[in-house]
Formats: sequence, C-alpha cells, structure tokens
Amino acid sequence: MTKKEQKELEKQEKQKAKLLEERERLFEMSAYEREYGEFQYICGIDEVGRGPLAGPVVACAVVLPKDVEILYINDSKKLSEKKREALYDEIMEKAVAVGIGMESPQVIDEINILQATYKAMRTAINNLSVKPDILLNDAVTIPEVDIRQVPIIKGDAKSISIAAASIVAKVTRDRLMVEYDAVYPGYGFASNKGYGSAAHIEALKKMGKTPIHRNSFIGNFV
Repeated sequence: MTKKEQKELEKQEKQKAKLLEERERLFEMSAYEREYGEFQYICGIDEVGRGPLAGPVVACAVVLPKDVEILYINDSKKLSEKKREALYDEIMEKAVAVGIGMESPQVIDEINILQATYKAMRTAINNLSVKPDILLNDAVTIPEVDIRQVPIIKGDAKSISIAAASIVAKVTRDRLMVEYDAVYPGYGFASNKGYGSAAHIEALKKMGKTPIHRNSFIGNFV
C-alpha cells in the first residue's frame, strides 16, 4: 500500500469513527423520544427572543418522524449560523409537522414576556398540521394546553425534538431581525438580533426607539 493510500484509509477510518460517535450522541439525545415511544406524535417546543430589547418572541413546535436521523442537530446556541441554516432546511424537509408562533413587542409590553412566550407557544402548537399526543418542552409548562406536557431542564440539549424546535425558532427570528435591519438602519439588528449590545444601546440613546422596541425593556436607555 502506498503512503497516499495509507493516508486515505486513515482518513476514512477517522470519518467512520466520527460518524459512529455522532450517532451515539444522537441516540442519547433521543432518550425522551424513546421513553414516550408509544405516542405517535411527539412534539418538541422551544422559544427564542425572551431577552432582546427589540423584536418579537418566537416559539416553534416540531413533530419529527420516529427514528429520524438528522446528524449534528443540537441546541441552537451551540451551533454556528451556517450550521443552523443547513439544519433548518433539513428539519423542514424531514419533519412530520412544524408550527410557528410569535408575539409582537406590543403584546410583550401589554402582558409581559413570560405570558407572551406562553401565547406564542400555544399558537405554534395550534399551527401544527397534526395534533401532538405529548409535548416535550424546554423547561416550562404551558398554561391552557390540553395535551400532556413534559418539561425538561436544558431540553434543547437533551431532546432532538426540542433541539429541532430551537433551531427553527432561532433561524426564523434571526431572518426577521435581518429584515428589520433594512427597515430601521443604525441599530445593528442584523448582527445583534435586537439584543442589548453596546452599539445597540448607544444607538437607542442617540436615535430613540423604533416601533419594534419593547418599551418595558428599554426604560433605562431612553
């Protein structure tokens, strides 16, 4: 065997080992899905945008097929933007159903961020094309929902269904904030996504608020 062939073989062995490792990680991340495997439609729910000074809160509900394989799926916060975008496309392609819910800054100001988050989650569930048999939630129990719920602390890192919901919610909201950046330039929405970066706060102090700012969040800056 030549040195080149030897190197190629080693490379293939490394790739195989990495793939095996990834499949083992996914198996661990499917523990809750296996535990509740008697249910046909297991739905993961997560939200993004509870902390920003501007923009909506976005919730997502995802029902994945049994034994689905989506390599490298993880908590959206642990992934690069490029990886999230690629996984978003794969999730949308493979999911049984995806529902999105969002609540505006005005609703957040009116009923508070926690209640707005619950409302967005209920909308996401209602926007699914199937009714889930069970909900796997990232840490919360959603009021006014007549479906069994399992709140899981750090669920977006422990359940593939919740991880899928976290990715779709994050990509959906990030794309929206990039669009808002074109409508309200100068605040850096494309880069900070509405979170309170130093440049964003400075812009708020200089230019004042926009219609997508949360009045209940920006009292110290305007």
